[in-house]
Amino acid sequence: MFDRSPMNRRDLLRSAASLAGAAIFSRPLMAASESALMQGKAEHVISIWLGGGMAQTDTFDPKRRGDPRAKRAGSYYDAIETAVPGVRLCEHLRKTAPLMDRVTAVRTVHHDVIDEHAAATNRMHTGRPISGTISYPSIGSIIAHERGSASDEAPPYVLIGYPNVTRGPGFLGAQSGYLYLTDTSRGPAGLSRPPDVGIERQERRARFRAAMRAAAPPTDDQKLKSYDAAIEQSLRFSGPVLNRVFELDREHADLRGRYGGEFGQRCLLSRRLVERGVRFVEVSHNLNFLNGTGWDTHNQGILKQHELIKELDGAVAALITDLEARRLLDKTLIVITTEFGRPPEFDGGGGRGHQGSAFTCVLAGGGLRHRGAWGETDDLAKKIVANPVGVPDFFATICAAVGVDYRANLHDGDRPVPITDQGTPIKELFG
Repeated sequence: MFDRSPMNRRDLLRSAASLAGAAIFSRPLMAASESALMQGKAEHVISIWLGGGMAQTDTFDPKRRGDPRAKRAGSYYDAIETAVPGVRLCEHLRKTAPLMDRVTAVRTVHHDVIDEHAAATNRMHTGRPISGTISYPSIGSIIAHERGSASDEAPPYVLIGYPNVTRGPGFLGAQSGYLYLTDTSRGPAGLSRPPDVGIERQERRARFRAAMRAAAPPTDDQKLKSYDAAIEQSLRFSGPVLNRVFELDREHADLRGRYGGEFGQRCLLSRRLVERGVRFVEVSHNLNFLNGTGWDTHNQGILKQHELIKELDGAVAALITDLEARRLLDKTLIVITTEFGRPPEFDGGGGRGHQGSAFTCVLAGGGLRHRGAWGETDDLAKKIVANPVGVPDFFATICAAVGVDYRANLHDGDRPVPITDQGTPIKELFG
């Protein structure tokens, strides 16, 4: 028989109320999960990394003019108008300003890592905090894994800069890793044969390796499979077709001049790699410190910060117009990221500290509906006023633009891992 005691009736009513409340509060979540997948038409990503921490107030989110001597918080430079009414930039972004109708400065990116550059760099490459139990893949490796290369003659992911674990494939394995180079005057050293190894000798090595593999018993070891896949990939890309991409002297001198110095040549190379079929290219700007400290502008590092900004300005403007002239801009998403921003206040040496509560990352091209800027910060770019964008949201926007399902799971063995840590794209940039 059923127990009809008052206590059980109260328990029943309480349980019913809890279920009803859960249903009410789950409706927005259900609606969000059932919303249409946002998907762009870009085919490639060129990601420009500004190591050190770009000051948003001195670049893409200028505010009132500050004064380090008077300890008056604010921008270090004057601001100028752009092609988009109401959107202003630092005066040293003069070449990019007329192109801002192809650009969106996302001014409200935020995270909680400000004390350590390495941890913040990891966050801005993997989209997650560092974990002691799982090695997360970078955004470059995620896109390489999901989309592969756009050509059999090109690797899916190239890093122009020094290798680092934060750029790597994590649990996705070596086949989703990067090919890297540090000098644009030559191709990747790992793809060049030693002088004493001719074509015939290399072919003999390949036959010997094939025979060894055929004689070995089958394996289900994923690490061995990943290693073999990486070897096959490197051998496939060591021929003259890909290596010709690194011969920048094939480009017209005027165009090379518009791109500028070593950093600009890296951006030019990224365009050539995209043309060949590379899916994701990261271009590092933290190896060419014109001011002695790069974008890490503590103390005296801020004095020549304008030289870095001008170099970025010229290279990015050249990349946008070059891609556009070749009808590649809508197919190529340009991304500019940094590990965190800078506060509007000046430190004791006249420079700036670290700020993660609000900073700017940039999107350009990629077939998005650009608006010059997205999100709003307060009068000193210290706090977010409207449209905050978490790092997972920014990553979801990148994934959506290049046709990767940002709601899907990757798998670390049997363990499902959301691609973007539950990020949601900036929907206003699509459609």
